[in-house]
Amino acid sequence: MLRRLLKDFRFGVLPVPGRIIAIVFFVALFVIPLIDDSKYSLFVLTTSSLLVIFAVSWDLLSGYSGQVNFGHALFFGVSAYTVGLLHKYFDLQPWATIPLGTLVAVGIGVVTCIPALRLRGPYLSLLTMSFPLVLLGLVMAFKDWTGGEFGIPGIPPIGGTHVGQYYICLIVMTVSVLIMWKLTDAGSKYIRTGLIFHAIREDEIATRASGINTINYKILAFVIGGFFCGLAGALYAHVLGTVSISYLSMTMSFRAIIYVVFGGIVSIYGPVVGVYTLQTLLQFAGQAGQNFLGQNQILIMSVIVILVLIFMPEGVAVWIRDKIERECPRCKLANGAWRKECRACSAPLH
Repeated sequence: MLRRLLKDFRFGVLPVPGRIIAIVFFVALFVIPLIDDSKYSLFVLTTSSLLVIFAVSWDLLSGYSGQVNFGHALFFGVSAYTVGLLHKYFDLQPWATIPLGTLVAVGIGVVTCIPALRLRGPYLSLLTMSFPLVLLGLVMAFKDWTGGEFGIPGIPPIGGTHVGQYYICLIVMTVSVLIMWKLTDAGSKYIRTGLIFHAIREDEIATRASGINTINYKILAFVIGGFFCGLAGALYAHVLGTVSISYLSMTMSFRAIIYVVFGGIVSIYGPVVGVYTLQTLLQFAGQAGQNFLGQNQILIMSVIVILVLIFMPEGVAVWIRDKIERECPRCKLANGAWRKECRACSAPLH
């Protein structure tokens, strides 16, 4: 087993620049607390790890399966409020609130996708946009229970220290991204969901005509997206120590879209690049300036995304990948951009 892993690493990772960069990046994330263990730095990186799960789950649902969701904050917010209410009224601790909050988000994913299955395109997007607004209205209608605009404070943190909390969220993020990557991998030999999601996005009628039950797979996409988004929301509530109506706002939903579009949609690694580039840099810059950058993050991110759409329409991460890698036209294997022949089939690379 070890020999096979080393062989796969040697022939499947080392020759591909993008994969080497990804490994170095994740290793650096695990080493950062040894270099800088300041509370604010680790807090920014911890929240960024959770927003990565949030953004990648949107990419899985909307990018890969084509079910464009403009109300992704629904799963995030309902999970966070479940965590807050369970702790406030039943004094449950993170080991219980996080799984329960995630399960509620999955249930909401199933409930919301049932009416959404009848719609496509902009009609589906508009319907999904309305769901967080409905829940937000319920939160404000029952202020005595939910805290209204003041939210629910006093939620206990996870981990004994900020370093422990950072590592917990980083490990959860790494495992979650790997799982979602495998679930969306169209070339996987064992998991076929990625291939079917691609087919549904490209032509749902042809996919249904080939004998695939597209409804089941669309429900599955909502369930998976809801699960990981709910997991991010539950952890986020414990990390911030409070739940507020901002978790259900349209701004929160569009943050996921901004991160994904900036990094590169339908790529999994694109949202990772988007979050760690936009969120982290703006947080540190805003903390240093304590003025315009800190108070206008969405405005700045929107302007940056407009520029990216104009000059790099496929996203920053995809643009960089295309500069350092070449895909073999014959076997579709990734190669370094400096190679003139494919490393596997020796086909010329143009």
